[in-house]
Amino acid sequence: MLRLLTAGESHGQALLAIVDGLPAGLHISQEDLDRDLRRRQLGYGRGKRMEIEQDRARLLSGARFGKTLGTPIALLIENRDWPSWQDKMNPLGSPPEGLEEMKIPRPGHADLAGHLKFGFSDLREVLERASARETAARVAAGAVARRLLREFGIEVFSHVLSIGPAKASVEGLQWEEIHKRAEASDLRCADSSVEKKMKAAIDQAQQKGDTIGGTFQVVAWGVPPGLGSYSQWDRRLDGRLAGALMSVPAIKGVEIGLGFHTAATPGSQAHDEIVKGEKGQLLRATNNAGGLEAGLTNGEPILLQAAMKPIPTLSQPLASVNLKTGEPAPAAKERADVCAVPAAGVVAEAMCCLILADAIMEKFGSDTIQEMKRAWENYRKKAGL
Repeated sequence: MLRLLTAGESHGQALLAIVDGLPAGLHISQEDLDRDLRRRQLGYGRGKRMEIEQDRARLLSGARFGKTLGTPIALLIENRDWPSWQDKMNPLGSPPEGLEEMKIPRPGHADLAGHLKFGFSDLREVLERASARETAARVAAGAVARRLLREFGIEVFSHVLSIGPAKASVEGLQWEEIHKRAEASDLRCADSSVEKKMKAAIDQAQQKGDTIGGTFQVVAWGVPPGLGSYSQWDRRLDGRLAGALMSVPAIKGVEIGLGFHTAATPGSQAHDEIVKGEKGQLLRATNNAGGLEAGLTNGEPILLQAAMKPIPTLSQPLASVNLKTGEPAPAAKERADVCAVPAAGVVAEAMCCLILADAIMEKFGSDTIQEMKRAWENYRKKAGL
């Protein structure tokens, strides 16, 4: 139902996101669009590019007077760095004289595989689109989906669990408190006692000309039971969410709930027993499943963890090969971050919002917000929510 298409290069004129399938009547403000773009640019360990861009989304179509029309939403994010690149990245015309082509692929990037796939002689024609800059368009689109979810009381946030060897602990904290602490931290970490260790790990990596990765968690609470399906593999919500998070650049692992820990846990301890709440509603005594069972939401908060590898562009480059000469050479260098784990969490939030918005429209309709809310209220009464 909900479709997202993005376009644009890292140093091109702009990024574009088209979101198709949203219902009519959804209120959208400029602040809704820009809030998450600002959050994506924050984080200790980010590079100089974040100081240049200061992203802002322009809503080009699909809304009138702050309300969606049920037609495709088009969002434009201009690249402020474009004036410095317009000769090198002009979509029309001829290359400027003396253009230096990029010939040395960077390990860990799409450079070599993209060269082999498309036969580009200049690796910039691979890296410009493979760049994580594209995720700004996803975050703008995800902000619209987040606005839809809030109409139904669903909130999505992320927080950093680890940077390198430094690991945070949030045991005993309520989700609202974790959210509040994460938003107040420039590492999006809810454990202030570990934040200094995380920053020290980033500083140490930077001093060595290295980069560093980590893990984060995305949490969605207020999600009703019954979203998704067990009937077909591609409709299972756990698979759709995991795939969406794996699509974020540099993510190498995703788990739901206890994830890999369940492989070493007896079934008697791994599964969430069903109990009655104070109002007679059916609840889970624990949430080891992370809010998802058999491809469906079960009414508990959705818990997704993701592992981000260190960014492959290093100021002290790894070994590579010059594709023109065939000789060994240090990998090419591009402007990059030392650590972007907090930003990756914000991108993952956007992807989670898009998938959940799609699932809630599957369940409650997608023509208008008013119709969706009527179906939502009927379902709540029937399910005793």
